[in-house]
Order: sequence, then structure tokens, then C-alpha cells
Amino acid sequence: MSEHGARVREMFAGIAGRYDLLNHVLSGNIDKRWRRLVAERLQPVLAREGARALDVACGTGDLSLVLAEAGRARVTGTDFCRPMLEIAARKAARHRRPEIPFVEGDALNLPFASDAFDAVTIAFGLRNLSSVEGGLKELRRILKPQGRAAILEFSTPVVPGFRTLFQLYFTRVLPRIGGIVSGKRAAYEYLPDSVSRFPDQKRLASLMREVGFEEVEYKNLTGGIAALHLGTKTGRS
Repeated sequence: MSEHGARVREMFAGIAGRYDLLNHVLSGNIDKRWRRLVAERLQPVLAREGARALDVACGTGDLSLVLAEAGRARVTGTDFCRPMLEIAARKAARHRRPEIPFVEGDALNLPFASDAFDAVTIAFGLRNLSSVEGGLKELRRILKPQGRAAILEFSTPVVPGFRTLFQLYFTRVLPRIGGIVSGKRAAYEYLPDSVSRFPDQKRLASLMREVGFEEVEYKNLTGGIAALHLGTKTGRS
């Protein structure tokens, strides 16, 4: 694992206990709607008996649960932060979804065979990788031919006035609240910094095409605060 990856893993381990609370409070619960949209867009795959879906950088398992509840696919979650996975497993048990395996693994070197999954998702995790391109290649590698990838990530607001207000909240208010509640202000200062360095909507779509995804499309969510990118793997790894 890279030095960057080790730092990110330690940071998320430090906020794991407050992660869900802060996600929902700081987003006004809109993050739940975004995750449901991921499942809706992957519904043709998730509805198939025997389909396999992998949720990469699954964290505490919110998206993994949404995917499992949306159809009949066998869902697996993977993350490199063990404290997050422990919370995900307890949450799955509470939701009567103990069949979801949560596997420790690095998104840049996933512990799964090539051409193994019908769908792959990653929500708010791609920007944390030391190589966005490397992460996209791994997502494509583990997909079966005709498999679908869904990437949910913070992005660049597209409404000028709203963009200014959001940046003020994102860079000034959010780190302060996150720091008070979690006791780890640095983690919530890292969030806007990582988003500012992440490719915008069009550039991410271009990167997906460059690594071999086809039928690439994206949808801005809540004025571009986040975006959902979708792509298809048409050939073998």
C-alpha cells in the first residue's frame, strides 16, 4: 500500500464511529437519496437472479445495503479500513442482511478475479485513491463483459451563485462542525481539499473512456455537488 493510502486508512479509522452520523447530518440526509439513485440506475443488473455486485470502498456499508435491498443480486462490500468494515457487518446484521460479505481489500489491488462481477460501485471513494486512473482500471478489470460501473462522487457545482455558497459551507462550516463532533478536524479539512483536486464531471468521464469504459454518461446531482458516472465494459480484461 502507498504512503498516501496508509494515511487515508488511518484517517478513516479515526472517524469510523462518527462517520454515519456526520455523513447524514452534514449532507441533510441527501446522501441517502444519491445512493438510492445508484441502485435505480443499476436496477436491470440488480434484478437478475444470480447477478454479482461489488461495492468498492464500501465504508460502513450504506450503499452495499441499498444494492442488496434493490434486487436479487449477490452483493459484496470491500474496503481497506477494518473499523469501517466491522461497523458495516454489524449494520448488515441489524438490517437482516448477514449474507453480505465484507472483505478487506485495497481498491487499487482488489482481491477478486478479473471478469467476476456484473456490476461494480464506488461511492465517495475514488477521490481518496492515490491514482484515479488506477482505480478505474481495477473497477473495469473485475467486471464481466457488459458489466456496469457506477461511480458516485463529489464534483463541481454547476450553478454559479450556488457554487459560491456551497464552497463557503464546504470549506469553512463543514470542517468546523465535523471537527467538533468527531474530534478529528483534519479529516474534514481533507474532504474539501480532496474534492478540489478531483477531476470534474467531464474530465472523469474522459478518464473512464481512456481506460476502456464505453457508453459513459453522467448525471449531476443537487446542482453538481455530486455526480453519478456510469460506464459499461464491453470487452474482456
